[in-house]
Amino acid sequence: MKLSRRVSWFLLAFGVWSWVIWVTFAKNLWKDGSGLAFDDAGNPTAYFWVHLALAVTSFILGTAVGVIGLRGVRANPGK
Repeated sequence: MKLSRRVSWFLLAFGVWSWVIWVTFAKNLWKDGSGLAFDDAGNPTAYFWVHLALAVTSFILGTAVGVIGLRGVRANPGK
C-alpha cells in the first residue's frame, strides 16, 4: 500500500501531537494535588492507574502511527 504525501504528513503530525498531549497529561497526572490520582496517604488510586494505562496506550499507538507516517514521507519524497 502506498500512502499519499499528504496522508503521510498527517499521520506523522498525529504521532507527534499524541506524544506532546499525553506527555503533558502524564506529567500533570503525576503532580495531581486534587486527590483524584493519589489518596491521602500518597498511594495511587484507581483513577491514576486507569489514566496511566490510557497514556501508555496512547504513547504506543501514537508512536506506531507516527512511524507509519514517517515511512510514508520517506518513501514519497515528492514536492
